[in-house]
Order: sequence, then structure tokens, then C-alpha cells
Amino acid sequence: MRLALFQADAEPGAPDRNLDRLERAAGDVAKRGAQLLVGPEMGLTGYNLGPEAVRALAEPPDGAMAQRVAGIARRLGLGILYGYPELGEGGAVYNAAQLIGPNGARLINHRKAHLYGDLDRGSFTPGTDSFAVAEVGGIRVGVMICYDVEFPELVRRHALAGVDALLVPTALMHPYTIVANGVVPTRAFENGIFVAYANRCGREGVLHYCGLSTVAGPDGSVLSRAGEGEEILVVDIDPALRAVATHLADRRPDLYGTPSPPLW
Repeated sequence: MRLALFQADAEPGAPDRNLDRLERAAGDVAKRGAQLLVGPEMGLTGYNLGPEAVRALAEPPDGAMAQRVAGIARRLGLGILYGYPELGEGGAVYNAAQLIGPNGARLINHRKAHLYGDLDRGSFTPGTDSFAVAEVGGIRVGVMICYDVEFPELVRRHALAGVDALLVPTALMHPYTIVANGVVPTRAFENGIFVAYANRCGREGVLHYCGLSTVAGPDGSVLSRAGEGEEILVVDIDPALRAVATHLADRRPDLYGTPSPPLW
């Protein structure tokens, strides 16, 4: 399957203009034979907005932003994963990422489970994860957002749920480049899966996004990595490469019972 990552800045509070940018990127990668495009965390609205602005922009999963993305996906025959603020049950607002299939159908809507600092906790409700798996271009994919990938337990659960590739919209900022450079390839290797990590670039308030969007293979190799500016990565991923992995088959679940209380 040919996968594309759209590393981009986002204009804060301007979903229509950010959708225009996404549509241009989608048209570009579709011409290059991509079957799936992954954009960054909160890529349609901006991220560092504050709770009032986030709530004002939040939409349900079938809202106007979803409908426009679905139209782009159908027209191009391209799966699209995008980040947005979701207005959920009871008025809760979630940091969400939604996968739209090439036919325009909504396949997965993931709510960020691990909230990072006051930026997330001040604006969003933490989500749970059903470890949903969808198929795009013959590849089984799962979704998580940014900080989620830094928790090995959550990635392992996705691997055990049967994903070939984990898709991760993110908004990684300086100085945390270790996540793109080290954590993402490690998560791919220890689970025998592909990890596609699509980051922001540019600045938003006090945040300086570091780029470095990365596609890592099941052997821990970096198949493609962006620089720090706006960039589109296009890479072919082959699920047959998962055959190199041994960790899932060699697990000893009998040893992984309830842990002792922490020492601190």
C-alpha cells in the first residue's frame, strides 16, 4: 500500500483554509498513487488555541469538516486521516482523529487517550480506546494520537488487535525530538508493525513544532523521515515485512500479571 504523510502547519481557527491545504495535498498524493493520506494532530483547526476557541470549533464526527473530507476522499479514491476537535456526548470535547475511507465512509474515530500537560487537559476530555482496526488498500490500520504512542502498553494492544500499520497524527514540539527519532522506530520494532507518525511544523503561540514526520518499519528501520518544514512523504509499505518480527510470537503473558505497587 502506498502511504502519504502530510507534514504541515495549520492556520489557527481557520478550518476552511486548512481544509483547502489538505485538499491540495490529497490531490498531489493521489496523482502519485497514494491510497492513504495522514495529516497532523488538530490539523484542521490548530491546536494551541485555548479551551473557549477549541469548543467553538468542535464538531461531531459527522459534522461539516467530516463531510468535506469525505467528499475529497470519494472524488480522489483516497483514504484520509485528519485531526480535529470532536464535540461528543454531553458536550464533552475530545482531541480526535478520524479516518475516512476511499469511498467517503467514516471508518475510525479515535479520541486521544493520554492528555499532555495543561495544553490538553485544559481543553479536552480524555478518550478511551476500542482498538478499532480498519482496512485501507489491503492494510489493516489502527489510529492513535501523539502522546498515546509514547505508552508502550497502548501500542502493544493495537498490535495484538491485528494492525499492520499504526497511524499517528501528532503535534510534537521542541525539545522532544527523541520521540520521532527514537520512540517511533522502537514501537514499530518491538511490535513488528509499521508506525506512521505525521507531525506539525512551524510555530503556534509558544509552541515550536519540530517536524520529523516518520514512517518506521517492523524491523525498526526508518523508511522515510521529513525535515522541519512543510513536506509530503510518500512511501510503500508491504505487510510481508512483518514476517521479520518475533516479539508478539515470543510473548509470555503468564509472566505479565498484576504488577507490584510502585516503589515511589
